[in-house]
This record gives sequence, structure tokens and C-alpha cells, in this order.
Amino acid sequence: MNISIIDWAIIISFFVISMLIGVIASKTAGKNAKEFFLSGRNMPWWLLGVSMVATTFSADTPNLVTDIVRKNGVSGNWVWWAFLLTGMLTVFVYAKLWRRSEVTTDLEFYELRYGGKGAAFLRAFRALYLGVFFNVVIMATVSLAAIKIFGVMLGLSSWETLLIVSVVTVIYSSLGGLKGVLLTDFFQFFIAMGGAFGAAIYIVGLPEIGSLSNLLSHPNVSDKLNIIPDFSDWNLLIPLFIMPLAVQWWATWYPGAEPGGGGYIAQRMLSAKDEKNAIGATLLFNITHYAIRPWPWIIIALSSLIVFPQLSDMQEAFPNIESSKLGDDLAYSAMLTFLPTGLIGVVLASLIAAVMSTLSTHLNWGSSYVVNDFYARFIKPEASDKELVAVGRLSTVGLMVLAALLATVLSNALEAFNILLQIGAGTGLIFILRWFWWRINAYTEISAMIVSFIVAIYFESIHNKLGFWPIPDDMAYLKLLFGVTLTTITWVSVTLLTKPEDDKVLLSFYRKVRPASWGWKKLLAKYPDEKEEIGQLPMEIGLMLIGSVMVYAALFAVGFWIYGETVSAIIATIVSLAGGILVFKSWKKMR
Repeated sequence: MNISIIDWAIIISFFVISMLIGVIASKTAGKNAKEFFLSGRNMPWWLLGVSMVATTFSADTPNLVTDIVRKNGVSGNWVWWAFLLTGMLTVFVYAKLWRRSEVTTDLEFYELRYGGKGAAFLRAFRALYLGVFFNVVIMATVSLAAIKIFGVMLGLSSWETLLIVSVVTVIYSSLGGLKGVLLTDFFQFFIAMGGAFGAAIYIVGLPEIGSLSNLLSHPNVSDKLNIIPDFSDWNLLIPLFIMPLAVQWWATWYPGAEPGGGGYIAQRMLSAKDEKNAIGATLLFNITHYAIRPWPWIIIALSSLIVFPQLSDMQEAFPNIESSKLGDDLAYSAMLTFLPTGLIGVVLASLIAAVMSTLSTHLNWGSSYVVNDFYARFIKPEASDKELVAVGRLSTVGLMVLAALLATVLSNALEAFNILLQIGAGTGLIFILRWFWWRINAYTEISAMIVSFIVAIYFESIHNKLGFWPIPDDMAYLKLLFGVTLTTITWVSVTLLTKPEDDKVLLSFYRKVRPASWGWKKLLAKYPDEKEEIGQLPMEIGLMLIGSVMVYAALFAVGFWIYGETVSAIIATIVSLAGGILVFKSWKKMR
């Protein structure tokens, strides 16, 4: 496709502004490690919330949504829409607890909640396991999306794409720290949203499609519009709807949707001014992420079924794309090649923004683990702030190099998504309960982490090679269910068979974080003078459920308005607004 001078001017301007933000933020980011990784714990809710949304507005996410829609229709998105329940639980139950903990990273939590060698091992191992291994896999999927998008739209090779995106992102991430990431995210978010909506509107008007009504009535599309799967088709209903809502959201660990909060979501809650700002940020994130943002991607994905109904159609249209990178997720970037001068520049800038906002967050988050939870804790505790910032900047570069190398061997985003879900299967309930059940200890988490990883490796690499019954794609949920069951049985058994943490450690955690005492009563009974924290847990869980209904109703309302189903759209809108009123009125009553 031809990129005009106007388009290149828009793209170059975007790069320049992103770099300038990093340079400006670097004036304060290098003061000390807490400033570099937490922005001085003084960030407002609106900036943190937008940053969370921008981070999850990754270039691989529209590719993932396109892959899902082309294979399983709109209702296939429940595999990630179900994580809203996790998100709303974080909003009303865990956001304030994280902020009270005052840790620098969520891994520092381990030595606040647990004690001894087990806690130290957990912190050190997960600093490398999550900060390096998991982080690199996630950044590699983002980089893979960039390779596919810019391979189709600009004709760039894998290494050309990786070099351009990586260098700019590493520069402003390493210079500006978290503050640079937050400010750049804020700028990039509006570019990304404008590009997504602009692209969807233009593509629906293409001659091949004609109009929104033509799109929705086309035979390639009409059977993929259901927002909820067909209840008569159990082959789709179980994996796409029942499993995500009944099991997946609470039982699995997935970056950005961790049960109980964690990762870069926790990092932003920890950098908030106070508990209210931590709660407001996560609420804004969940509303925008689930209710508003998916629909432009879905419209483009549905349009691709008309223009490129088969993979062979894309292969014919883009013969230069490597065969290993050809998949349904490529359809998103393929559709963007139809955009006109000016809009294509904005959309390319928006896609670059999506790539860079996610990479920059993961680079800062990952390097915070390497520096705070490994280097400063176990390698050189006496290191100066200047040295810690320098190590943070070096680890930022190293993580990007590893991610770029891995991106060249991955094939599609959905494959990576499923692998990460399987690795985290069965661990999610621990992250929910460890705040409220005194009996959970370091060995609970160690055993769950080991078993879930072994099960994932078995199903991904060993099961079929041993000649066992192959698990078909439409029954892949059995692997997840098996992993959740085995891992849960293991960690519950280990918890009950091993010693609890020392009372001194538990009481110190309880006094600092002040969780509701429901699961701490057995410990507190030994200390009659210890104040029981009554809390408002039932009310908070109620708000989580109401908030989830509110956001799901908003998601449905937007879809129904697009589909032209006016009555359903009005009902869903009213339900969403009523839920919003209840949430905000009840929120004011929370202590």
C-alpha cells in the first residue's frame, strides 16, 4: 500500500512527541527507585485508569479479537470478557488493600504476608519467572502483532519492525520510568481509540461491504453476531461461555486480569495518591476495557469475513507475508490496508501507540521485579538509588531484546493466550484467599506454581507425543479444567499439611493491611487484645456483582445499538445506568 507524505508526517510526529514525554519525565524519574517505578506514589485515578486501558490496548489484542471472531463469532470473546468479574473484585475488594500494603511491587507482598526461606524463595523465583519469562512471552506476542501489522501495511520485515518499535520504546521507558510510561500512555490512548473508531467507520463504508446493515445481513457474518453463544450448541456453550464464567475468571492467573489484582495493575494501584484513587483507577479501567473498546475491533473482524473469507484470500493478497505468520489474526491489519491517506497515518500511529504503550508498561513492570525483588533484595541490598535506576534501565533493554527474539518464532496471539491461561490454571483462588485466610502459607503458592506449570508443559508438549487420545480444539477446556482441579487439590492439601506462617508475621500483615477478619478468627482468638477488623466484605462483593452487571449491560447495549435492535438496546442501557447509580451511591457509603 502507498503511504503518503501526510501519513509519514503524522507517524513521525507521534514518535517525536512520545520521545519528548520520556525526556521531560526523566528529570524526576532518575531521583530514586521508588520515583522510577512508582512515580512517588502521587498519581491521580484518571491518569492511572487511562494508563491501564492503554496498556491492555495492545496491538495483539485487536488481532486476538479478530482471530476469535473469525473462528467462533462475537460470543467467542467471553474467553476474556469473563475476566471482568476478576476486575470488579479488584475494584471493590482488593484495590484499597494493595494501597494499604505500601509495597513497591506485588512481589514484595510475599515477604509481607509470609516469612522465612519460603517467602524469600517465592519473591526471588517469581521475580525472574514473572518479570522475565512471563513478561517476555507477553511482549513477544505484542511484538508479533506489530510484525504482522507492519508487514502487511508497510511491507517491513520482522527485524525492521522490531528494530523501529523497540528502540523508541526502550528509550522513553528507560528515561522516564513509570511517570514517563503513564504520561505517554495518556497521549497514546486517545490516538489509539481515535484510530480504532475511525478505521471501523471507514471500513463499513467500503464498496465491498456497503453499509452496516449490509455487513450484518451478509451470509458470512449473520451467523457470528450472537453476543451470547447458542444455548442449544453445547460444543460452543461450554468452552466459550460456561467455563470462562464458572471457572476461568477465579481459577486462572493471567497478566492484567489477575484474581485479587497483581502485576502492572497492582503497580498502578500502588502508585496512586490514596485508596480512593486506586479504586477509581481500576473502575475506570474495567468500564472502558470491557464495555466500550471491543466493538470497533469486532466490526473490523466481521468485515474481514466478507473481504477475506478464507486464509487463502489473504495469502493471495499479501504474498510477501511469511507462511508461519499467516492466520486469522492477520485479517485485522489486512483490512486496514483499505484506509485512505490521512486516516491511514492516524491508524498506523494508533497501532504504534498500542504496541508501545503495552511494551513500555511491561518493560517498566518487568524491570521493577528484576531490580526491586531480585537485585536489591538478594544480589546487592546496599546498592544506591542511582545504581538501582541504572540496573532498571539495563534490564529494560535486556527484556526487550529477549522479547524480540521470541517474537520471531511465535505464530499467533491466540496460541500464546491459551498457553498462558494453562500455565496459570488453578492458582487464581490462592490470590483471592491469601488476604482473607490466615492458613495459606508460602508452600501453598510454591506447590500451586509447580503443579500448574508441569500440567501446562504436559498438555502442550508431551500428551500427544505419548500417543494418548488427542484433545480436539473444541474440547480444549478439558485441559484447563484438569489443570485447575489437580492444582487446587494439591495446594489445599499442602496448606493443611504444612505449618502455618509464624504468628508474628501474620499479625504484622493483618495490622498493616486490615482485611476483613472472617478468615482470621482462629488466629485472632489466641490474641484477645487484637482488634478484629469487621470490614464491609459482603457489601463489597455485592458491589462487585452489581458493577459487573452494569458493565456487561453497557457492553450489550453498545452491541444492540450497532445491530439496530432498539428495544434490547434501550433495556440494556437502562440496566447499565441503574447499575451505575447503585454503584456510585453505595460507593459513597463505603468506609
